[in-house]
Amino acid sequence: MSTSDAPVGDPLALDLERLPFDTDKGIGARAALGLLVLETDQTIEDEFRAIWPDQGVALYAARLHNDVQITPATLMEMQGLIAPTTKLLPFMVDLSVVAFACTSGSLVIGEPRVAELVHSVRPNARVTDPVTAAIAALKANGVKRVALLTPYLREINLQLRSALMARGLQIPVMGSFNEPDDDVVARITQQSLLDAIVRIGGSPMCDGVFVSCTSLRVARIAEQAEALIGKPVTSSNHALAWHMLRLAGIDDRIEGFGRLYRTGLA
Repeated sequence: MSTSDAPVGDPLALDLERLPFDTDKGIGARAALGLLVLETDQTIEDEFRAIWPDQGVALYAARLHNDVQITPATLMEMQGLIAPTTKLLPFMVDLSVVAFACTSGSLVIGEPRVAELVHSVRPNARVTDPVTAAIAALKANGVKRVALLTPYLREINLQLRSALMARGLQIPVMGSFNEPDDDVVARITQQSLLDAIVRIGGSPMCDGVFVSCTSLRVARIAEQAEALIGKPVTSSNHALAWHMLRLAGIDDRIEGFGRLYRTGLA
């Protein structure tokens, strides 16, 4: 707006247009990553913010509808929403990695199918999910016998154990909060999680702990839990953030979040 176009009684003292400017590589100068987050998830973005490198690694999230009640049927319903939600990520940004952030959904739908759906929109991106990430994280930390902690109902717990064992893990120890409501799961306290991790992770039958579910707040207590049980601890969010960074070539050593963040891909 020029001075002559200014409202009467509100003259511009200075009116400069076409100011010179420079450009850089933007906030994703090192890497740009995409994240498909469940509509009901109240946790993952907070945990990613805590872990994420300060500069140069951009994270773009899009929300995917899901039912608050977690059952095999409601998990399978998300399959038809993965590609449309991927389209909501900024098309002008070259994403090197896209992650589907649902552990049980990845198992029910199948990790290859998840990757196929993401690739239908982002063919050049590497794809991961909490299951793929957890297996990579456990391998990187040398964990073969896993203590599995979940919030799920018995039916999903048994399917999860069988599916993870089919992928090469040994799971001799399990524990569950048996809570089907994702809103309740998101409010399980970190002390409750720590107590449960110590209880199952203290078993001599396991080499480490995996906490399944992106709604559970484990990232900030992983290092404390490891100190208490003397074994590696990871979770859906904890492993997923690490795997996304490593797949994107970000090998930063990040302190305060357990031994995984001082470790590269196996």
